[in-house]
Amino acid sequence: MTYRGSCHCGRIAYEVEGEPEQVITCNCSMCQRRGSMLWFVPRDHLKLLTPEENLSTYTFNTHKIKNYFCNQCGIQPFGEGVDPSGNAMAAVNARCLEGIDLDSLKVHHYDGRSA
Repeated sequence: MTYRGSCHCGRIAYEVEGEPEQVITCNCSMCQRRGSMLWFVPRDHLKLLTPEENLSTYTFNTHKIKNYFCNQCGIQPFGEGVDPSGNAMAAVNARCLEGIDLDSLKVHHYDGRSA
């Protein structure tokens, strides 16, 4: 299935292919404040529909994850990184997807604060 996602104002929009059965919430300093529900997919399953110039990037700690956000509305609809096997991944914020019943998703709580 293909889902459409975006920031609040629409300057960043994308489509992502897959089925978000499970999401991750994390208690690291960034995720706890942001409140994202992250759905990890191979990076080639995410297609950006708006210009890359609309993406602002924030990295922290080890600088391995690119957290993309909109510099107009402040929402972070997705990020990018590499999994332990070296595969390019997208961390999609399920809260930014259209037509998703968030209560139906299985939530895995990750202890990023201790990692």
